Amino acid sequence: MHRQPIPLKTVLLNSADIEVWPAGLLKARSNADARHLSRALAVLRRKRDGRYLAVVQAEGLQPLVNRLAYEPGLAQAVSACDDWLDRRAGDLAALPPLPLDGLRERLRALDLDESYGQRSGLPLVAEPATLAFAGFDRYRRPLWLSASAARAWLALRAAAAANGVSLEAISGYRSHAYQLGIFERKLARGQTIAQILTVNAAPGYSEHHGGMALDISTPGEPAAEESFEHSAAFAWLQQHAAAHDFHMSYPRDNPHGIVYEPWHWRHGPAADASVDD
Repeated sequence: MHRQPIPLKTVLLNSADIEVWPAGLLKARSNADARHLSRALAVLRRKRDGRYLAVVQAEGLQPLVNRLAYEPGLAQAVSACDDWLDRRAGDLAALPPLPLDGLRERLRALDLDESYGQRSGLPLVAEPATLAFAGFDRYRRPLWLSASAARAWLALRAAAAANGVSLEAISGYRSHAYQLGIFERKLARGQTIAQILTVNAAPGYSEHHGGMALDISTPGEPAAEESFEHSAAFAWLQQHAAAHDFHMSYPRDNPHGIVYEPWHWRHGPAADASVDD
């Protein structure tokens, strides 16, 4: 992967355990990080906890942790870099989504099975192999979406602004590892799976995993609250979002039994619904 610089600026390369980020979109967490990031083309970031594992520089891969070679998923992340070099002029959507085998194994380890999906009628959602930078969310965090959803979101936001309406993203793509971590931490605190499922979706069943959905708000409005339905931004979305192929996933009395979420919108066919978290 060191045969030439990686042309990563607005693309996140995804693998089961490690993400490859554009270096310019990550903040240094120490003086050592700052030195490495200043010369980095990309950063390998552990999905489970966000730890920076290595930087990709013009001369090759530079470890930031001891025993990098033993890091789970390293080979897959390096392979993703190599695949990107080979496909850099191609279509991002041509890369297949990540396999679900590892997720299913981790669900079984948590005593979770696919009966959740059977009860709700919701499929497991695979993570995309690549994600596109779609600007920043309300909290100045990089917003990642699928390439098509990113383009549509930027167009939707611009159209709203032209009508005097300000739309803010609250969150977009979320990994399986992120959701699994929530469950593992709550189980460690003594909660049961049944208790956790009352407030968190089962890992793998969120539309956010696929990079096609985002939570939307507007300045002055709290995030992910039903009160959003009374805002001018929500009224504008109801009238204009469909023209940009965005649809509210969970209206009142939706067939999946999910609470009303006026803030959660998905890019793509309206009937293609998964569960939010």
